Amino acid sequence: MYGAIWRLLPGPRWLKAIEALVLALAVVAVLFTWVFPWVAENFGMFETTVG
Repeated sequence: MYGAIWRLLPGPRWLKAIEALVLALAVVAVLFTWVFPWVAENFGMFETTVG
């Protein structure tokens, strides 16, 4: 999978490395901004009450 992404990125090797880093940071930002809060809200992982 990573090889396919590497081949799809345009430019020389140094530019591909920068683009891959920016892409990885964008994925992490999306996860922390929208995905993880949605999961915490909808799946109730932090509700640890014992009855």
